[in-house]
Order: sequence, then C-alpha cells, then structure tokens
Amino acid sequence: MASSPDAGAGAVPRVTLSTGHAMPVLALGTGSSRTPPDLADTILHAVRLGYRHIDTASFYRTEPAVGAAVAAAVRAGAVAARADLFVTSKLWISDARPGRVVPALRESLARLGLAYLDLFLVHWPVATDDGGRQVGFDMEGVWRGMEECHRLGLARSVGVSNFSAPKMDRLMSLAAVPPAVNQVELNVGWRQEKVREACKRHGVVVSAYSPLGALGTAWGSDAVMESGVLHQVAAAKGKTVAQVALRWVYEQGVCFVARSYNRERLEQNMAIFSGWELSEEEKELIATIPQKRASQGEYFVSPDGPYKSVAELWDDEI
Repeated sequence: MASSPDAGAGAVPRVTLSTGHAMPVLALGTGSSRTPPDLADTILHAVRLGYRHIDTASFYRTEPAVGAAVAAAVRAGAVAARADLFVTSKLWISDARPGRVVPALRESLARLGLAYLDLFLVHWPVATDDGGRQVGFDMEGVWRGMEECHRLGLARSVGVSNFSAPKMDRLMSLAAVPPAVNQVELNVGWRQEKVREACKRHGVVVSAYSPLGALGTAWGSDAVMESGVLHQVAAAKGKTVAQVALRWVYEQGVCFVARSYNRERLEQNMAIFSGWELSEEEKELIATIPQKRASQGEYFVSPDGPYKSVAELWDDEI
C-alpha cells in the first residue's frame, strides 16, 4: 500500500485511491449494537487526537451523530474545514436497486448534514424489495447508480463491501468507474488472501472491518483478542494485543476500521504506525493462526432467495 503520513507527529498515514483522493488508512468505526448516547462527543475527541476518517452507514443509524461531530470539529477548530475529514457511508440492501441508489445517498447526506461523501460503499451484494423480501442483486444496475453518485459529485469515490474475489472480477468487467475500495472482514483469524489478490490485480484498496474480531457482537470471534500467539507477541513487544493485531493488518497493506468508544484505546490505536514493527519471525508465528470467517451473512441465505447457502453468498470463500 503506497501511503504517506499527514503533517505532524503521530499522524495517520494515507493511501491514494484510484480516483486520486487520499484516504486515511485508519477509520473510526461507528457501527455497534450499543451505540453510546454521546457518540458525537466521542468522535470529536477522536478528531482532536488525530483521527481524520469516520466510517458510518445508513444501517448503523449513526449518520446524524457523525454529521454533528463533523460540524462540531470545524466549529471547535479541531480541523480547519470539512474537507480535512474523510467520511464513508454505505448503501443498505433495501436501497440496493436501480433507481434507489442516488436518492438513498441524498438521504444519507441529509442525515449527515453534508454536501458530499468522500466514499460511498455498497454495503452487501444483497437487495430487498419494498416489502423486505430478498430479491436478486442487480450488480450492473446498482453500480450504474453508484457511478451516477460519483458523476454528480455526491460521492468523491465509490466502492463496495463484502464482495468476494469472483464478485470483484465481475464488477470490474462491467464498471465504467471502478470501485476504489472493497471493505471486508479481515484480521489475523481471517486473512482474505483471495480477495486481497483480486483487489491488488484490479487496483482496488482493501479496507478491513472487524480487524480485532468483533468480540462481544452476536457474530464476532475470539480468534484475535484471545489468540495465544498475539498475546505472546504483545508481551514480547510491550504492546497491547489490539495494537499487534492492527499493526499486522497495516503491514499487510490493508486499511482498517477500528471501533472503540474508550478514550485510552482510541489513543492506543493511533500509536501503531511508527516506532516499531513486527519481525519476520513474529509474522511467521501469526501466519499459523487458524482461519475462519466470523461474519457468515447467514441472514441473507434462504431456500427461496437468490443465495441458498453461505458458500453461494461468498462464492465458496468460507
């Protein structure tokens, strides 16, 4: 990943997307089943620490808090202007249909109080009709809508999330404006080597959600935070397990979304970029961690739906 640091000590490196826009490699995640009532204040604190990328989604219901935090950061002088922040949001499955993409983005922008997004992602390769019933995902039709969002200047870059390597290949074959990013579950317990290979081939930046395994969520895994290997490496380094896990992701050339509402951990997550690195021996040790996908997406699988098995949803990448 070609990245360059912001000015100033301890700043988050950035990667240049295919659109030419620079994206901070660390994003503050806001998707949680237990969103705190003071989320906007937490985001503002993170911005003051040096965070410049905020990740939200229509489905998370955190867009209003993100928008409030962006406005507050500008008012407080934490950043000079809205343009100093990189905001990502996502198209939910109920709007993943031709004709609904641009209106859905306009609704997200209204909730955020913003004129544009820096990055707009298709959240899942899944669609539902007005009654909430799953229907076939019209990849080309949806992507034409995403391209229109980009053409209108409503989204400076567009991309996808939860796309397998075969789906990336198919999308690239039909895209006039290629996806800039594919955001997928990725961590030491699920390395996503096939997706990373496909994205590298196509010049698409990979971003990791759940880089710490989402332990504590309904679908999360203890493969990261309870890993004996990571505990061993962390003890030898004098780092936290989370810092080692995030450093591993960064050294893979992958961006990442890290969610924390704890102020101490927000600072710790910022402290992984300089002054230390993993040794070859440590990386070899981490490579022995067993692999298993945690986010199966089984709720999108149905005998009567377009995806009849988890394997079909992920094109056998399970």
